[in-house]
Amino acid sequence: MELLNHLALGFSVALTPINLLYAFIGSLLGTLIGVLPGIGPVATIAMLLPTTYALQPVSALIMLAGIYYGAQYGGSTTSILLNMPGETSSAVTCLDGHQMARKGQAGAALATAALGSFFAGCVSTVFVATVAIPLSEFALKFGPAEYFSLMVLGLIGAVVLAHGSLIKAIAMIVLGLLLGIVGTDVNSGAARFAFGIPELTDGIGVVSVAMGLFGFAEIITNLETTEKRELVTSKVKGLWLTMAQFKKAWPASLRGTAIGSFLGLLPGGGAMLASFGSYALEKKIAKDPSEFGKGAIQGVAGPESANNAGAQTSFIPLLTLGIPENAVMALMVGAMTIHNIQPGPQVMTSNPSLFWGLIASMWLGNLMLVVLNLPLIGIWIKLLQVPYRVLYPAILLFCSIGVFTINNTNFDVMQTAVFGFLGIVFVKLECEPAPLLLGFVLGPMMEENLRRALLLSRGDPTVFFTRPLSLVMLLMAAGLLLIIVAPNIRRKREEAFQEEAA
Repeated sequence: MELLNHLALGFSVALTPINLLYAFIGSLLGTLIGVLPGIGPVATIAMLLPTTYALQPVSALIMLAGIYYGAQYGGSTTSILLNMPGETSSAVTCLDGHQMARKGQAGAALATAALGSFFAGCVSTVFVATVAIPLSEFALKFGPAEYFSLMVLGLIGAVVLAHGSLIKAIAMIVLGLLLGIVGTDVNSGAARFAFGIPELTDGIGVVSVAMGLFGFAEIITNLETTEKRELVTSKVKGLWLTMAQFKKAWPASLRGTAIGSFLGLLPGGGAMLASFGSYALEKKIAKDPSEFGKGAIQGVAGPESANNAGAQTSFIPLLTLGIPENAVMALMVGAMTIHNIQPGPQVMTSNPSLFWGLIASMWLGNLMLVVLNLPLIGIWIKLLQVPYRVLYPAILLFCSIGVFTINNTNFDVMQTAVFGFLGIVFVKLECEPAPLLLGFVLGPMMEENLRRALLLSRGDPTVFFTRPLSLVMLLMAAGLLLIIVAPNIRRKREEAFQEEAA
């Protein structure tokens, strides 16, 4: 009964005209950037963070959330028709979705992706609503020591699940932690690592870091791409499934939804990990695994359901614990901070309309996305024919304008350009920037909770080991590190990431 009352409050907030409008804008933009290869939700949310200053907090979060899960829908269109993933989590859809399109089954592949995503989005949103209350109540028992240990666990999880070298992932997190402490020390009032630059005394802005690493760098590196892709077809027909296709697709969608709902909770997980995990499972349990890679509908239904479920459930750690588990959630923390909202279990009690309004908007957003994806497929096909060399510079210009409007200073634009240059260097060195952003966002929070814990224990560092919850999380973090350095596990991890890249 309590849950129904909360949901009634949520829908009363989400169904207001202004919030419906921003849910639609977020869903539309998410689909758009999912369709366009090379522009992911991280870059888009980073670009739009400056615009949220003028919005109500709930409207801003509804729009940004719509962009994230909308990108999972739109990414399938490019993967199927162009064999180029519009979003990282849609990369695995290229394997069978594009082969279905080459066989003249593009409509069935697109319908499978859209309907599977819709089903998974609805189910996982129910899961979010159900889990949120008990998890928030549990999180209220956390003290500074528990929060510090939880963040350590989250960062270790991000290292384990990051692409590429473990050493590089750890280095990126350490760099993010160091960047996060730039600015004025709250306790002493001393400027740290500002190097006499007045603008740095307030710290480095999350918008500059995110937009530089993900927006500027991604757009510039995409301009280097000379590979040309051609649409399989300019007209898609038969946007529905035959009974035989439906019988193969729906069990895969169910399994994908379950996998995505679980893997979306893991630090560093979310949509991408869920889609690859679902594909691996479908291939393993298939009666004829040789069909995969040649147009198996299960290879579309499972991953597309999983990536949308993973995108939705990745909001659970953010909303209930205040801990971002991937780069997109780190930006959501930035958006909440902009509006003076402290993410964590207190949000449910101090701002229930925002908490439940955001959850209710996910149902509405998923419904909008079905309408945006299938009937408007012709528009998305036309969009794919726009030359990227025209599109990307225009986006770069709007990024620069957005950064400038934050504080109306050239310093922010130059700061973003510096991080854009660093982002290009990281791409060349094959260093994933997502761990850096997580470290940057979590760094100040970790420092604050570390100081509080030591202050309450009168400087006794054993407080992190004498409190049961804190000890359990630190042991889990240590266990993760020990497991990943084991030769067999490390080799399998590298093989898994090589398969994803292929």
